[in-house]
Amino acid sequence: MPFMTKDEVRRAARSRMQKSYSASASQVLRESVAATSTTGQFDVFLSHSYEDAEIVLGVMELLVGRGLTVYVDWIQDPQLSRENVTAETADILRQRMRASKSLLFITTGNSAKSKWMPWELGYFDGYRHGFIGILPVVESKSDRLAGQEFLGLYPTVEELSYTEGGSDYFVVEKSRKGYRTLDSFARGNVTIKPFG
Repeated sequence: MPFMTKDEVRRAARSRMQKSYSASASQVLRESVAATSTTGQFDVFLSHSYEDAEIVLGVMELLVGRGLTVYVDWIQDPQLSRENVTAETADILRQRMRASKSLLFITTGNSAKSKWMPWELGYFDGYRHGFIGILPVVESKSDRLAGQEFLGLYPTVEELSYTEGGSDYFVVEKSRKGYRTLDSFARGNVTIKPFG
């Protein structure tokens, strides 16, 4: 189960930071318009810890590089309060989740401390079941998914090799019943291909 590594997403983040001349990943994310949807619709709602700015930037860059539109709350809605749980923030996040085809839940050491991430996961699961992917960002490819038990209920984003060579990221269903390409999953495709 090779997951995305911190080095991999940090390289993508640093590449983006070099292009923008900004000093930090947080600053680049706030300035970013590359992933902004002009229609108000998104392929991916990125659920994440605010403390993981560089990782969020790197994941966003990898997704945008695939042609996906990505919602990150502090880019599209910088007026929202991340420190306080308010009805206004919850209403806007609900609207954004309803305008998204999928949710990717970035899990790191910081995600367990987030007030919003479990709520976003639960809301999206009730709204659009079957389009949540857990995206572990780990130290090395050999690391296993760790953290909150409920994450095991959902498919994970993993790097798989093609039989003819090369590899790509796929959303692998629980119990390894099947998979979807990350792009297909993010765009709302329901077709799950069986392994074998």
